[in-house]
Amino acid sequence: MQALVNKIWYQGHPAKWLLMPLSWLFGLITWLRRLGFSLGIKQAKTLPVPVIVVGNITAGGSGKTPTVIYLIDLLRQHGYKPGVISRGYGVKINGVKAVNLTDKAVDVGDEPAMIVARTNVPMVVGAKRIDAAQKLLSDFDVDVIISDDGLQHYALARDIELAIVDGQRRYGNECLIPAGPLREGIWRLNTIDWVINNGGAAQNDEVAMQLAPCSLTRVDSAASSNTSSWQSEPAVAMAGIGNPQRFFDSLSALGYDIVQTHEFEDHQAFDKQVLAQLSEEHPLIMTEKDAVKCRDFAQQNWWYLPVNAKLNKSFDQAFLNRLEQVVKVKQGNLHGVR
Repeated sequence: MQALVNKIWYQGHPAKWLLMPLSWLFGLITWLRRLGFSLGIKQAKTLPVPVIVVGNITAGGSGKTPTVIYLIDLLRQHGYKPGVISRGYGVKINGVKAVNLTDKAVDVGDEPAMIVARTNVPMVVGAKRIDAAQKLLSDFDVDVIISDDGLQHYALARDIELAIVDGQRRYGNECLIPAGPLREGIWRLNTIDWVINNGGAAQNDEVAMQLAPCSLTRVDSAASSNTSSWQSEPAVAMAGIGNPQRFFDSLSALGYDIVQTHEFEDHQAFDKQVLAQLSEEHPLIMTEKDAVKCRDFAQQNWWYLPVNAKLNKSFDQAFLNRLEQVVKVKQGNLHGVR
């Protein structure tokens, strides 16, 4: 199914025309929803601390999670105490739930589990991001909230918006879901503070971002491997992310001898026996997001490749300057200053 969707969205498959009526309906529904907020029929909830939304206008992965981790580190380096909220895609949560280091991906979502495992940041997941944010403020000492995804969740007022674009696939056929990958039209980018280009040549006012690989790490432990020791050893690669081919291409570019690749659906739960069969003859290499779903049953020859987002210093400074302005406005409002 995912292969057909990619053909329609990114390879010019004519089946998109069959789906266009549904895309027009989707566009009408989302337009009416935005209109409700713009006319004041629906009210967005404003929080007392800055809210930063890291999202995209396309369905599927584009690099949001590494960007969130990058911002957590950047904020901490400059004295802020960030917290993160997320929907917890693919899991059913009654109300909201704080994410702990011991939580499984099946209970909180793979991306929240990965973010907390990497950063130990205060994080709350829930279907209603406003409730998650209020839980974060009441239970943790945070002064900035990062929303992992949620660009289209207009019920939560935001102060800074970042949209991540896959620098290779970009916006595909530029049609709305389901005929194309767009959640909102290209026009939406005109209202975004920064468009982050992940892995491609930055266009117009986009900010270039690269994902820098780290050393391979065993899924069942924190043991890492010297990359050079892997260069001549055959391995199998798997990925259950939005763009698996990007991961496979990265491994090949790093010099790994990948003899087989296996694509899974994004956010898919994994079967232990299926993965064990993939790794019978050769080590298995996966993404960090996939690894958090395999920690409880990982074998010793399963490895994952962590990546770190890299952005330029000019973005860092501009982002921090903007955040400082937002903080001053928030503090002024709290003290009745207009």
